[in-house]
Amino acid sequence: MTASLFLVIAGAVLVAAGLYLFLERSLMRILAGLLLAGNGVNLLFMAVSGPARLAPFVEDATEQSAISDPLPQAMVLTAIVISLATCVFLLALSYRSFQLDGHDEVADDIEDAIVRRRAEADLTSATFDEAEEGVDHDTDLAEAEAEAQAAAAEAEQHGDAGAGNTDEEEGAR
Repeated sequence: MTASLFLVIAGAVLVAAGLYLFLERSLMRILAGLLLAGNGVNLLFMAVSGPARLAPFVEDATEQSAISDPLPQAMVLTAIVISLATCVFLLALSYRSFQLDGHDEVADDIEDAIVRRRAEADLTSATFDEAEEGVDHDTDLAEAEAEAQAAAAEAEQHGDAGAGNTDEEEGAR
């Protein structure tokens, strides 16, 4: 079973480009990355499944080596159907996000902002021997609640700045 070097390289390039796009913040780039990576995996799967041979169900074929294996083909067809359904879902999600926010970028969660602040402050890396007396950074609920409120206020402030006027505000004027 030999694979064409060109098909393997093309599949690897498609997967690499797909993973790069998948790490972006725009839903359309995520969709393009998902489709590229899926097509690359399908290409790799078909490339390593062997050379093209006779159809799997032929009555007069006597040699088993002359018949191709139908399993890789069936699995690739199933992957194509699943990627189509995922593509439609991400397109609908992107369209709805664009309707609501005017862009299709994925926003940060409040919890992500808290985790980022803790990582920048390096609050959880101290061992018990190095920690300050009487201060347990891992279970300081008041500090965590204050961080959550600050992140919520920051997100609300950024959300209100780009929202513009609503219909009620227009009617009040």
